[in-house]
Amino acid sequence: MAPSSSGVSQRVLIVDDNAEFRRLARSLLEHGGYAVVGEASDGTSAVAACEALQPAIVLLDIQLPDMDGFQVADLLAAAPAAPDIVLISSRDSRSYRRQLAVTRARGFIAKAELSAVALSQALS
Repeated sequence: MAPSSSGVSQRVLIVDDNAEFRRLARSLLEHGGYAVVGEASDGTSAVAACEALQPAIVLLDIQLPDMDGFQVADLLAAAPAAPDIVLISSRDSRSYRRQLAVTRARGFIAKAELSAVALSQALS
């Protein structure tokens, strides 16, 4: 699911406890045609931001200070208008093989591989 061909960008919420990574992710995604509508630094603020901003996509770090990304993904996926969730981590997918097999998230991207194209591929 790339940014819409009608010119309307997919709305993205970035969730990561590292402000520098959020800045980098915002830049990469906006240059790739996504509309970053907000950022959150932990699971609690991610849930609140999702309710307030209604993003289509949540780019969600697995390692957050208050709860892990799998817990946050479960909370967000249970919402009536659940966004598409893509998990990210500085570790590769092998570190999370069992959790990724059962998560309600749509995909996983290693942080080093993040791009608008990688996000589109994770959603398709």
